Amino acid sequence: MGKFVRLLFSVLCIFGCSTSSSKKNALVFQSDFGLKDGAVAAMKGVAFGVSDKLRLFDITHEIPPYNIWEASYRLDQTAKYWPVGTVFVSVVDPGVGSERKSVVLKTKSGHYIVTPDNGTLTLVAEHLGIEEIREIDEVKNRLSNSEESYTFHGRDVYAYTGARLAAGVISFEEVGSKLSNEIVELDYQKPLYENGVVRGNIPVLDVQYGNIWTNIDKATFSKLNVQVGDLIHIKIYNQDEMVFNDALVFATTFSDVPEGKTLGYLNSLLNFSVGINQGSFADRFKISSGEAWSMELIKE
Repeated sequence: MGKFVRLLFSVLCIFGCSTSSSKKNALVFQSDFGLKDGAVAAMKGVAFGVSDKLRLFDITHEIPPYNIWEASYRLDQTAKYWPVGTVFVSVVDPGVGSERKSVVLKTKSGHYIVTPDNGTLTLVAEHLGIEEIREIDEVKNRLSNSEESYTFHGRDVYAYTGARLAAGVISFEEVGSKLSNEIVELDYQKPLYENGVVRGNIPVLDVQYGNIWTNIDKATFSKLNVQVGDLIHIKIYNQDEMVFNDALVFATTFSDVPEGKTLGYLNSLLNFSVGINQGSFADRFKISSGEAWSMELIKE
């Protein structure tokens, strides 16, 4: 009877039985490469060459060129919604070929980020925590015969290492030597309430519609005790230069104000934002985003 059970189990395994050791984690890419040429396809080809069982996905490849801040934001916006064990490859790397470190960060939530340590890890490290960081050993974890290429580490180092990690070809410990839990951090205005004033950063624009998103969360915003219909005085700064100074109404949604009028609201992430009903706030007032952009709120 025991032999029969073992034989039956073996037959069933041929048709789809799997073990935890053969599990493949999702591999998710983002970059500033765009899709006009073959760069993204080359990275995915390298990953597919490591294992044709890998599941490959994208956050975006439309990060503005060299914009490390937006790479940091998009990782932070996305990573927490993916299953534990997901491997992210983020390549916004204006310092490619320089002395910046190539690393894999394991978050306390169990996600892996493969990227240059150039500021990209700022927000995900803050919000998901740092469990451990390892520097990629390029002797062991670099695409074969790519040693003379110095300008495409996204393909040769990051996609290759990320694929090996997601496919279970290597363990996290085999990525390379362990580093201290310190990363290159971008400086920005964190959400803060002080003496009746709320301050925060403008990390990104809602680019399709031109709305201005901040990192001022609902809890911080609520300290102003603003109710729907109240006016909020808003100042927007690019570094130390004030570029907007006016009051607008706090509303639930865009249709609460007439077409073409400004409003403040809580966006889908429950962060304070400003916009125009059927118009672009960013275009009208020449507002952008990044670590240098900030907003100040006072209840009128």
